[in-house]
Amino acid sequence: MSEPLDHIARIQQQWARERPDLDVGPQGVIGRLHRLAGHLTEQLCVVYRRYGLKEGEFDVLAALRRAGEPYEYAPGELAAFTMVTTGAMTKRLDRLERDGLVTRRVSELDGRGRVVALTEAGKDLIDRAFTEHMRNERRLVDELGAEQAAQLEALLAEWLARFETPLQP
Repeated sequence: MSEPLDHIARIQQQWARERPDLDVGPQGVIGRLHRLAGHLTEQLCVVYRRYGLKEGEFDVLAALRRAGEPYEYAPGELAAFTMVTTGAMTKRLDRLERDGLVTRRVSELDGRGRVVALTEAGKDLIDRAFTEHMRNERRLVDELGAEQAAQLEALLAEWLARFETPLQP
């Protein structure tokens, strides 16, 4: 008896029947990556919700925390480091500021610019959330063996590099 087909294999089988003139092989990679990303995101968001955060808010706090002291960036820099638009960034910052996790002030270097800084409460929250986040990611990656995880990381890094220009530190 053969193994049951996963969702993507069933789709490929149907397309192969309906469009035998097309190579549906790439769906095996792209479709599975897409579905896996959705499953992984849901598993990661479980941790964010425990800390009262949405995924984007976690990203903002994490970006500020890893900036090092004084834990601050201009809003445009934050948008670049979290890959969101400045409009979406404003909404995130409004909520984080309301909750006392970040502050916004006029830049001392450029009176027209603004600076977003992590508060002590924000630093405490992201430190606790990030610790649990790393345990959660470890749990997810440990579903693979160490050798498989290393192979997958190398493959994904190589493939991603073909789409992205590395950011300068």
